[in-house]
Amino acid sequence: MKLFLRLLLNALALLAIANLVSGFSITGLYAALILAVLLGAFNYTIKPIILLFTLPINLITLGLFTFVINAGLLWLASTIVKGVEIDSLLAALFASIVLWVVNFIAQILLKDIE
Repeated sequence: MKLFLRLLLNALALLAIANLVSGFSITGLYAALILAVLLGAFNYTIKPIILLFTLPINLITLGLFTFVINAGLLWLASTIVKGVEIDSLLAALFASIVLWVVNFIAQILLKDIE
């Protein structure tokens, strides 16, 4: 239940981000849901490996390089999902920061739901 709520919140957040960030566009809810599922899969499989390899630069930047990694994964997912376009890495970076804030708030709100 919690997983589906988080996926739905991520999809709705991605739709909101498409309206807020110029250079980031999503055609509809279906594309946003597919992108949310793909981002979840990437964050579970690929992100830990990338974080391991970029640990020195992540330590030097006090963890801020993680946003660049998130932006890269968002851009990679957008190349796979039709209906999602990201024009620049800067747009992906802003989108990943907003998505992180939404996930942080969702984690707090969904903490009590089982």
